[in-house]
Amino acid sequence: MSRILITGAAGMIGRALLSEMEGSPHDILATDLNAPGPLGDGVRFERMDVTGDDPGRVIRAFQPDVIVHLASIVTPPKGSTRDLEYAVDVTGTQNVLDAAVAAGTGRIVVTSSGAAYGYHADNPVPLREQDSIRGNPEFPYSHHKRLVEEMLSDARRNAPGLEQVVLRVGTVLGAGTQNQITALFRKPRLLAVRGSESPFVFIWTRDLARILHRAATDGPPGIYNVAGDGAMGVSELAAAMGKPVLRLPAGALRAALAVARPLGLSRYGPEQVRFLQYRPVLANDALKRDFGYVPEKSSREVFALWQKAAGL
Repeated sequence: MSRILITGAAGMIGRALLSEMEGSPHDILATDLNAPGPLGDGVRFERMDVTGDDPGRVIRAFQPDVIVHLASIVTPPKGSTRDLEYAVDVTGTQNVLDAAVAAGTGRIVVTSSGAAYGYHADNPVPLREQDSIRGNPEFPYSHHKRLVEEMLSDARRNAPGLEQVVLRVGTVLGAGTQNQITALFRKPRLLAVRGSESPFVFIWTRDLARILHRAATDGPPGIYNVAGDGAMGVSELAAAMGKPVLRLPAGALRAALAVARPLGLSRYGPEQVRFLQYRPVLANDALKRDFGYVPEKSSREVFALWQKAAGL
């Protein structure tokens, strides 16, 4: 039996992980700003704000063998600021990491993102774990994940006693998922940059929960891309939903978004063009070969599951 502490436990992935670990023999402490709902046997909740002093206090008291660090802001809520997102994504991770080292925690599992590679024209297709982590300063989440990965790299040198499992996760989908990506799929027409298929790689929520469970227990340390097999471009996505595609030249789309966002007509600015043009496609060979997990659902199967539940 291990003591496992989970940050961000009230989020979609945290709740999926708690469900996956229900009935396990481990002593689990779920932490977040709010409780994740009904808790199973062997699970208790403690409020923890990763941006302040809470991680040091809570982790010191619980003395976890393993920390699963999920707390981050993937889809900023209305009124969010870049400073807040940095405080959660970057400062929060540093606080948890420092507390883990101080408490003598044996392993930390961190959900990074395929976005850490960045949205770049010269990204290899597909991207593998040894490829450069470059992020994009114009995308807070992408930039923050790059900073987090640099922080973790430093910790591997300076605190080698703390094992790391770093998961670079693709787009997470499951029945009922709602985020800024699924909002794009709900539009009457799918937007595309002329000359780009904007490929998406998906991972099923339940597959990710199983991967996290393994990472927190008997899985090997290391860095792993997390995605289902295959990718879906905008043409295939549109065909699956019976929707047309609006293809615009990159320059025209940048100009339109530069006008629309200040007027409140779009939440996206001209940087969104790069997001659509150069989406990172993740190879999952290491996940299957070295980590020992084969996703149950491919990207196409995950999307079909979400599409059916969404009534599209």
